[in-house]
Amino acid sequence: MESALNQLKKFTVVVADTGDFNAIDEYKHPAPDKRRKMESALNQLKKFTVVVADTGDFNAIDEYKPQDATTNPSLILAAAKMPAYQSLLDQAIKYGIAKGGTEEEQVAHTMDKLFVSFGLEILKKVPGRVSTEVDARLSFDKDEMVAKALKLIALYEEAGISKERVLIKLSSTWEGIQAGKELEEKHGVHCNMTLLFSFAQAVACAEAKVTLISPFVGRILDWYKENTDRKSYEPHEDPGVISVTKIYNYYKKFGYSTVVMGASFRNTGEVKALAGCDLLTISPGLLAELSQDHSSITEMLSEEKAKACDLKKIHLDEKDFRWQHNEDRMAVEKLSDGIRKFAADAIKLETMIKEKMLSVKNGQ
Repeated sequence: MESALNQLKKFTVVVADTGDFNAIDEYKHPAPDKRRKMESALNQLKKFTVVVADTGDFNAIDEYKPQDATTNPSLILAAAKMPAYQSLLDQAIKYGIAKGGTEEEQVAHTMDKLFVSFGLEILKKVPGRVSTEVDARLSFDKDEMVAKALKLIALYEEAGISKERVLIKLSSTWEGIQAGKELEEKHGVHCNMTLLFSFAQAVACAEAKVTLISPFVGRILDWYKENTDRKSYEPHEDPGVISVTKIYNYYKKFGYSTVVMGASFRNTGEVKALAGCDLLTISPGLLAELSQDHSSITEMLSEEKAKACDLKKIHLDEKDFRWQHNEDRMAVEKLSDGIRKFAADAIKLETMIKEKMLSVKNGQ
């Protein structure tokens, strides 16, 4: 937007109240660097943090040029309803039917193919990696999570994509974390632990040496607004921001290899308050706001600051993990709620697939 001074000159003769010739020159003919609009908050953020698009919409990825992209069943369901992506759904259904078996098996093959098809299209548009999620209904079955992850990786490899460009998303249950450990150690498959709300989950993920965690910021804020008398928070007071900051500092202080990708943002204030985090996955709506925002961004998180934090290293076995996670009411409720919601959207997607599959079989 044009400066207030230049707008004022349209309505009023502006007189400099000064004897300083330099000041007169400056405000009559601003220096080139003062005329130049400050770069967007999004571009500034990218100097401190890897920006990841939290979407299945390829157009949004094209527009905001993130390094990576992440999807989940809810995002794929939303994208699959868009006319622009019907061809991917149709191709996946043909694949599922061709694989044969029972209707349930055909639907399962179609779902896997659809998730990977979206991932393949995304990888054409980002230089980095895509996250593809294992069905949330498997969240308490380690072996089934491992099997599903390996099937997804096989589909990517059949399409010529190395597993190095894929992150398998798993729910951060105890079973999910152990599935991540097995996939990393035995199969060289990189994992993104999602639905992470408690410090206990973060510690267990670090000890499992998974590649990446996605602690949820906005959903933590949602819980506090719903369950306390306080309804608004400044970014530095935001309980989600505080949670991710503590996790980041703990990881950096003790040299864990697992990296932190803040997720589930409700506003750009939360994003800015975590500038410097390893990665941030941001929705298209907030990416748009950040691209139009020209305020100054400051690095809030850094390894140097983390090293100076007063944190003690802890170890969690299964019983310690379950107890400490259970002690965090917010985390228990949000983890179970997140699993239910992702599962519900997976069921909706399956229902859509069954209807379309029936039409194809009937020659409609």
